[in-house]
This record gives sequence, structure tokens and C-alpha cells, in this order.
Amino acid sequence: MEKKNHLEQLIRQKSFRFDHLSIAGIDNAPVAKIFSPAILEQEICLFANDIKNGDEYCARLHERLLASLQKRSALPIVRFADGEYAFYNLTLGCNGLYKQAESVAAIEKVIPLHIRNMQSLAVAGLFAPLVCPTNSNTNARGFFPIGKAKKDSSANDFLNFLNSAGIALHSGNYLPFYVVYAYLTSAAFAAAVNGKRICILNSEYNEKSCREWFALQGSFPRLDYVPIPAEYAATRWQEYSTDILNKIAPDTDLCLAGAGVGALLICVDAANKFSLPAIDAGHVLNMMNGRADKSNGARLYTLRKNNG
Repeated sequence: MEKKNHLEQLIRQKSFRFDHLSIAGIDNAPVAKIFSPAILEQEICLFANDIKNGDEYCARLHERLLASLQKRSALPIVRFADGEYAFYNLTLGCNGLYKQAESVAAIEKVIPLHIRNMQSLAVAGLFAPLVCPTNSNTNARGFFPIGKAKKDSSANDFLNFLNSAGIALHSGNYLPFYVVYAYLTSAAFAAAVNGKRICILNSEYNEKSCREWFALQGSFPRLDYVPIPAEYAATRWQEYSTDILNKIAPDTDLCLAGAGVGALLICVDAANKFSLPAIDAGHVLNMMNGRADKSNGARLYTLRKNNG
């Protein structure tokens, strides 16, 4: 039986389209040199049809963040890519750079919890999945005449998973994956959090490096750190969530999390409990800590032409 393709339905309904994610000042050339020019195929991604370009996405994200900070409202923002796609496909392919799940049985046990958090994310926050022609088994030749589309349907599978759970993506709750990286490394974000109290939820923290990272952009937030386990946040969050959440200061303005697949649970719970933005920062936290090597090098949409 042929798999249903919810992505095709979204495009056919003219709710979404594929387009080039162009963001002013971003320089992806160094990343292509580290990996391969083929990685630039990920610059083509899923767009909501009412968004013109990447700069408009960054501006909208900035507006949402400022409103959340000012109104003290929950705004979880979570990215989804290869690890998450494998996890929700019930495979241990999720265990890439970090250990995400002990077994398929452990994944199956927590899927209902993840779905509940996704339902909350769909209402109050932003999904940021990596959906591009190369991971949605879509013919990319219209964008890359020389290249060939890979036989990878992981993004399709994820969107089908959301659809089967009754979770609808739309312009108001969707962002392209790399918009989060581009925004977190922007001057606009640095200015927005200047003087704010930020809680970093991660297994590693280099305070000096983090402060210097913000200071380079003239931003001086108050930084707190609450450690989380380096492994299995996606399957064991309920075991230690109370202890971790209780360590977050009540007057925290924003949370930045680095927890792999577990970032969904952490960001939604922190955002809802403290009525604040809670962002799945991932690789950007490694950058702040001076540990880009933990992500096997630079990532797309994190480097700029003036500091590349």
C-alpha cells in the first residue's frame, strides 16, 4: 500500500510551497566547504505561502519573541530533523551524535507524551522541522539542475505522523528549521535579550565563553545555568523534570535548551510553567560554549559574511 503524503496535500492546497531560504548577511559557503556543496540543497525548504522570503520569517520570529517577552506568554520553539524523524519512526537511528533512546520499547512508551507536547506546541508555539526536497522524496531538479533528489522520505513520514495525531501545521505555527539558527545568531536576537535573564538548559556550560559570545554583539543578558543529563532526555524527562524545572528562577525571561529529541518536552514544559519563550537552540548553544566541534563543525545559517 502506498504511503499517504500529507506534504503533497499541503502543497496541493496551496498552503505551502518549496522555496529558497534567503536571509540577508548569511554566508553558507564555509559550511559547504566543511561538508560538501550538496548540503546547500537544504537551502530549499518548505515555506508557508503567505511568507515571501527568509528575512520575513526572521522578522516574524522576532515579533513573536518580543511579544512573548513583553506579555509574559508561553512561546516554545522546537526544531525537528533527522534524529527526531528517526525517533518518531520508532527506530534507534535517532542515536546519532547523542544517545536519545535506550530501545524501541522506550520510544514507544513515551510517544503519547511527545504527542501531547506537540499538541501544546501547535497551539502556543512554533514547529521548525527540516523539510526540503532531499528529505521529502521530492524532485529537486527544478532547483538544482545538476543534482538528483535523494530517496529519503523522512520529512514526509514526520508530517504524516503529525497529521495522524491531529496536529495541523499552518503559517502561524510553522518555521523553516534554519530560521531558528539564523535568528539566534542575529543582532536582532542579541538586542532583544540584552539585560534579560536567560536560563541555559544543557549538559554543558562555559560561562565565560557564553558571556563573550553575547558581548561580541553588544548584548549583556544575565545568564543562569541548569544542567540536564547528556543522554536520554527524550525518554526519561518525566523522571527528572520536576527537579530541573524547580531550579529555573521564577523571574527568568527566556530559556535556551540543548537536549536533542528531548528539547520538545523541555521547551514546552518550561514555556508553559514560566510563561516565557523557550527555544530549542541546539548547535547555537554549542557555539556559545565554544564547542562547535560537538556538532561536527559549523551548521548552515549560523555564519555571517562579516564574521564568517
